[in-house]
Amino acid sequence: MMMLRTTIILGAVLAFAGCQAPSGEKTGTEKSDSMVKLLVLDPGHFHAALVQKTGYPDIDTTVHVYAPDGPEVKAHLNLIEQYNTRAENPTHWNEVVYKGNDFAEKMFAEKKGNVVVLSGNNRLKTDYIQRSVEEGLNVLADKPMAIDTANFSRLTAAFDKAAAQKVLLYDIMTERSEITNLLQKELMHMPALFGELQKGTEKDPAVMIESIHYFSKNVSGKQLIRPDWFFDPGQQGDAIADVGTHLVDIVQWQCFPEEVLDYTKDIQINRSRIWPTPLTLSQFSNLTGKTSYPDFLHPYVVKDSILNTHANGEMNYALRGIHVKIIVRWDYKAEEGGDSHYAVAKGTKAMLEIRQTKAEHFKPVLYIKPATSGQADAIDASVQEAIAQINKTYPGISVEKNNNEWKVIISAKYDVGHEAHFGQVMERYLGYLKQGKLPEWEVPAMLTKYYTTTRSLAKAVKE
Repeated sequence: MMMLRTTIILGAVLAFAGCQAPSGEKTGTEKSDSMVKLLVLDPGHFHAALVQKTGYPDIDTTVHVYAPDGPEVKAHLNLIEQYNTRAENPTHWNEVVYKGNDFAEKMFAEKKGNVVVLSGNNRLKTDYIQRSVEEGLNVLADKPMAIDTANFSRLTAAFDKAAAQKVLLYDIMTERSEITNLLQKELMHMPALFGELQKGTEKDPAVMIESIHYFSKNVSGKQLIRPDWFFDPGQQGDAIADVGTHLVDIVQWQCFPEEVLDYTKDIQINRSRIWPTPLTLSQFSNLTGKTSYPDFLHPYVVKDSILNTHANGEMNYALRGIHVKIIVRWDYKAEEGGDSHYAVAKGTKAMLEIRQTKAEHFKPVLYIKPATSGQADAIDASVQEAIAQINKTYPGISVEKNNNEWKVIISAKYDVGHEAHFGQVMERYLGYLKQGKLPEWEVPAMLTKYYTTTRSLAKAVKE
């Protein structure tokens, strides 16, 4: 049995680093029986470790991990050890690990915690969610919570059971913490600048997001080794049912903030498609450390050695009559920069566009543009007033005019990086646990999101 130690901070509030007491020690105000106690189940994806990259005073430092023995749990524990032993703001996690073949049954039988963290192979994730809430355990799950329509049905039942059991089921939506997404959302709801959100059409959507990811990447400063099942759509999920959840979530959260959505009435799936990214065996080996394809990937291998990964997808749908287009793409490795994000929201007075190209030094940058070309002078006063209003919440934001658009200049203090967003999600979840409930709109939003992604995938497969 392996033992590790760590501490976590409340995500965005970096000043609290190091304030967590080791398990069993009290700060004077906390009681050990009131602390959140984490149960990590089968951590096959690095996101499971990122929620422990910093330390939280409200979380017990002893974390119980239940997983099959193998490289995935080892990689998870290595990341926790890295956080525990770093020179700056080390964490103090005490990882108690069970590696028996009956790891899931063992966790449910012992119930040594009250929050299950799920981030790994998605084939069984919805089943794990169902069983956890049935056992009266809260769940913090990495996306996606459902990768197809059958699992969506199970997920709806799980939310019903969670409500009956009075436990909180929540997914990890990190993109809500990205500052450019936050500012885009704020500006969308300033009518003097943005006007009203256009309806758009299927060919000219009012909202469009494209996300490009790369299989080869670094996590916490080290090259990521991916499990071979990551490339199996039956285990990881197709791109639009996986990464697509983040993009659909942003659309809902930005366009209709804190409104209760109804997936049976508010969503119309118009068109969707999927297409592969080819990987050579050499590239697959570099990513996984495996020298051959496992049997379950053979159906996707063409020309003897090319793996056609289910890595790309496009969704065209309407949300309460607003036409939306979502594109998710995966490539092997970035020539420059890394993962990139493009997003545009079209108002009747202005457009809000996030670009992340070489011109932006591969950092997401928000731009404000007039809805009608050449009309920048007409909205200049509105831009300045909107930025002055934004500064009341986010001090240090300014704009720089260039021809027919304004570049939003964001203070470096808001650029905390993607990995820090996992701590910010945990902050929100801890607040909900203290309140004993999620906001009224969150569960309907999650159901609407997974309905959209799984129905879009089903339509793409048929087409």
